[in-house]
Amino acid sequence: MLTQIKEAPVATPIDRLLATTQADMAEVNALILSRANSHVEMVPELARYLIDSGGKRLRPMLTIAAAQLFGKGTGIAINFAAAVEFMHNATLLHDDVVDESDMRRGKPAARMVWGNKASILVGDFLLGQAFMMMVETRDIDSLGVLSAASAVMAEGEVFQLAKTGDLTTTPADYAEVIRAKTAVLFQAACEVGAMAGGADAAGRAALATYGLELGNGFQLVDDALDYGGQAGTLGKNTGDDLREGKMTLPVILALTDGSEAERATIAAALGDPDATQDQVTAVVAIMERHNTLARTLEQAHDHARAAQRALEALPASEMRTLLSDVVEFSVLRAY
Repeated sequence: MLTQIKEAPVATPIDRLLATTQADMAEVNALILSRANSHVEMVPELARYLIDSGGKRLRPMLTIAAAQLFGKGTGIAINFAAAVEFMHNATLLHDDVVDESDMRRGKPAARMVWGNKASILVGDFLLGQAFMMMVETRDIDSLGVLSAASAVMAEGEVFQLAKTGDLTTTPADYAEVIRAKTAVLFQAACEVGAMAGGADAAGRAALATYGLELGNGFQLVDDALDYGGQAGTLGKNTGDDLREGKMTLPVILALTDGSEAERATIAAALGDPDATQDQVTAVVAIMERHNTLARTLEQAHDHARAAQRALEALPASEMRTLLSDVVEFSVLRAY
């Protein structure tokens, strides 16, 4: 009798990125844990609840990968990668309060455990630690990149808040929201990684563009998955964006192309935290009739291709290929 040989699962680009950056990311993770410490007991409890909740740490991995791509660094990429992760987690804590979210990464949001006030204050603590880690590198140019990103991210959150439930929101408005609240941190993570790796001006610009386009595509996919993915895919419930009144591209396109009755159906559920699953299902059906989810993913693909083209300005290498593959995987996760 022949023994059936099982093929090992094929490693995804994210798995390969994890393996390639493993040694440096071990230092990043150690730094993250040490800088989450505080003599105020609630601070490390809440911070580590979020930090240890299963995120892939893609942004800091990209910082490390960008530094490795150029290979002329002095080790300061470790500080920048940890700072990027702290900035990201601070934003998540603040976002969940603003959005009144109950779930984050498949478990109760920190605000549901410790309350809104603690979530905001610990988010502020993480931002403070992020800037301390940046300053310790004594790299003023990189500090400028990350500081500017922090300000733009806050502007993006405010702009999204202002547009909540606004039926006149345009695709251009949406593009500005996702650029500011999501893509800019990807951009900064990749740019400071390249700087830490000794990149010249052209290399720095290439990685900045790569990060920006990857971030745009990443958010477009997330916004499509809120209506087209299975519950739990993003660690939240399908239709949460609708209930929170977020004017994402699938909604904007459906409002633009829908009939008067269809627009009324969307408007009735938009921003209603008690919208039923039947209401969400009706809105998704409208999106399917007007192909808005597929059109959103098409835009994600356009940004993915732009990210890959940005890398073509650099010499061919295994890391360049891997970064290109990461773009492909991050966008295609919608399928």
